Amino acid sequence: MDLVLEIVGLIVIGFIAGSINTIAGGGSLLTLPILIFLGLPPNVANGTNRISILFQNIFTTAGFKSKGVITFPFSIYVGISALIGSLIGSQIAIDINGETFNKILAIIMVIIVFYMVFKPKTTIQNTLEKTSGKHLWISILLFFFVGIYGGFIQAGVGFIILLVLSSVNNLSLVKSNAVKVTVVLIYTFASVAIFAYNDKIDWQMGLTLAIGNAAGGWFASRWSVNKGDGLVRKFLIVMVVIMAIKLWFF
Repeated sequence: MDLVLEIVGLIVIGFIAGSINTIAGGGSLLTLPILIFLGLPPNVANGTNRISILFQNIFTTAGFKSKGVITFPFSIYVGISALIGSLIGSQIAIDINGETFNKILAIIMVIIVFYMVFKPKTTIQNTLEKTSGKHLWISILLFFFVGIYGGFIQAGVGFIILLVLSSVNNLSLVKSNAVKVTVVLIYTFASVAIFAYNDKIDWQMGLTLAIGNAAGGWFASRWSVNKGDGLVRKFLIVMVVIMAIKLWFF
C-alpha cells in the first residue's frame, strides 16, 4: 500500500475509533483488524493499538475537563486498581490467542445491551452518585478485573466499564465516560510498558493512528457533554449490537 495512503487511512480510522471509544466503546474492534490487515501479527497489532489509546485518552480527559466534568479522586482510585490488573492481562496477551475470548466478549455485550434497554427508570431516591464507602470498595475490586481484561484485549472494555459505573456507582453516562477515559489512560501506561518491553509495538503505525484517535477523542468528549445522556445511550446500544454481531459471526 502507498505510504501516504496508509498514513491518511490510519489517521481517518483513528479519528472514527477515537470518537467511538469516547462516546461508548468498541473502537479497537475497528483499529485492530486494520492493523492486522496492514501486516502486523495479532499480538503486535494489540500492542501497537495501545499507543493510539494512550494519546486518545490524554486528549479525551482534557476535553471532558474543559467542559467542567471532573471525576477526581474517584477515577484515580479505580484507575490504580485497573492498572494493577492490566499488568497481569498485558503479560497474558503477549502470547495467548484471543479467538475464544472474542466469543465471551460477544456474550458480555449482549448482556450489556439488554441492561441498557431494560434498566429501571431512576427516581429522585436513586439518582445520587455512589462513589464512597462500600460502593467505592466494590468498584476498586471490580476494576482490578476490568484492568486484567483491558490489559489482555482492549477491545470492548469501555462497555464493561460503563456497566460497572452505571450499576454500582449510579453515574450518568456522560460522567461514566469521563471516568472511563481516565481509568483507561492510567492502566494503558502499564500496558504500553509491557508490550514495549517485549518488542510488540510498531511505533510508526501506532503514533500515526494516535493522531486520529486523539483528535476523535477530543472532539467526541466535548460533543457528548453538550448532547447529554440520551444520545450517548442510543449510540452505546447501537455500538454494542454491531460489535457483538461482528465478534460472534465474523
